[in-house]
Amino acid sequence: MSTLAQSRFSTLDLAPIRDDGNAAQALHNSLALAQHVERLGFERFWVAEHHNMDGIASAATAVLLGYLAAGTSRIRLGSGGVMLPNHAPLVIAEQFGTLATLYPGRIELGLGRAPGADQFTAQALRRDRIGSADDFPADVEELQRYLGPRTPDQRVIAMPGTGTNVPIWLLGSSLFSAQLAGEKGLPYAFASHFAPRYMHEAIRVYRNHFTPSAVLEKPYVMLGVPLIAADTDEQADYLATSAYQRILALIRGQSLVQKPPVPSMQGLWLPHEKEAVSSFLGLAMIGGPEKISARLQVLLEQTGADELLFTCDLYDVADRLHAFELVAQLH
Repeated sequence: MSTLAQSRFSTLDLAPIRDDGNAAQALHNSLALAQHVERLGFERFWVAEHHNMDGIASAATAVLLGYLAAGTSRIRLGSGGVMLPNHAPLVIAEQFGTLATLYPGRIELGLGRAPGADQFTAQALRRDRIGSADDFPADVEELQRYLGPRTPDQRVIAMPGTGTNVPIWLLGSSLFSAQLAGEKGLPYAFASHFAPRYMHEAIRVYRNHFTPSAVLEKPYVMLGVPLIAADTDEQADYLATSAYQRILALIRGQSLVQKPPVPSMQGLWLPHEKEAVSSFLGLAMIGGPEKISARLQVLLEQTGADELLFTCDLYDVADRLHAFELVAQLH
């Protein structure tokens, strides 16, 4: 049985842009958070690829990782994730191969199967390249070849990239990537921070299909967990309203810039919208240290997860840093 003391803690950051801020501020805040959780002993710090969203500054994921790597010294850095249908595998191999060459032993590559964008954005990203989620298994294999040792008959190489063996994770919010990760013997991260519905089934599928590989002897599961921690339950409930407003805006197709917390969400959402936001954040850890500790322990007992990947989009930077301090003290 996994316990809080045994589990590894990591961070997923979306480089959120505040309603009174800008992208530069968001990127600097991302570095400050990476440095902070590095000091707290967290395992890894991932950033996610999102496009055409005015409240998220991590679109150029590999570029941002280079900035974060230059400003940190130990923590592992990676993508959570790169949406592979948007890119030619060779380009990703070159980008992450370059990062791994500059920062050996610290770079990893989490891959998603969904394009993560609307059809107009996907078309703008790919132009003449025909990308599809159906190509994901073949694209992962191609990427592994570019990052693995060069073979005598290999006509196309990634330089830098070849021979770097950048660790690859598969990410998912459904069952497809869970099965593929198991069959390929790769570590698996489930996106329970926004899609907790299939969490237990995905973990089961992954473990049932797991085949040991050169990179992993036994299954390794990481779960995305929304974190809204504060000194008291009441303060956490108040801070959580920023997250509620952001998910509500996502559901409505509105601006995703962060809004400050409000005393109450009453009048801001309709009953069915409240239900949708609650479902989205079904795994959210909201409360003071005691409440969060109890809920995390239940989560670990139910899932046997090896690692927890916390995402914390609180409006005030100081509140975000403090939330990670509180959860680190539970470790």
